[in-house]
Amino acid sequence: MTGRDSGFHPETDRLLLDVMLGKLTVYLRLCGYDAVYAGDRGVEADDRILDIAAEENRTLLTRDVSLAGQAESSILLTKRDIEDQLAELREAGVELAVAEVPTRCGRCNGSLVPVEDDETTPGYAPDPQETDCWRCQDCGQLFWKGSHWKRMKEVIG
Repeated sequence: MTGRDSGFHPETDRLLLDVMLGKLTVYLRLCGYDAVYAGDRGVEADDRILDIAAEENRTLLTRDVSLAGQAESSILLTKRDIEDQLAELREAGVELAVAEVPTRCGRCNGSLVPVEDDETTPGYAPDPQETDCWRCQDCGQLFWKGSHWKRMKEVIG
């Protein structure tokens, strides 16, 4: 880790994940982090990734030793497995706890808002009168605490 001595918290820290860490991005969003995935922006070039990190005041998460060394604030991950990466983040002082009330879209990183009881939802989604649901303000994706959420929560621990 470079550029910081204190821990990382979802309410205060913004993250940028390089193209090698796409799956990890979704887990960090589930924990409430403003986590941007370079691949979502079509960015792969190191110089552009470093520019985004600096311009948006984000800590870079990467598996690239050289790239991590060039960033103002970075966390270098060495593992490929998601559970091992989460363990590395904990060791680096990154707070990892699933937010009881989801705040970030796993798909696009947008902000989530509660779906009101009287709102209509697609057939694949539960009835908001019976199950709490949230909608992304940016992409419209619906979220609820179903089996996928439970599996991810178990992985995070």
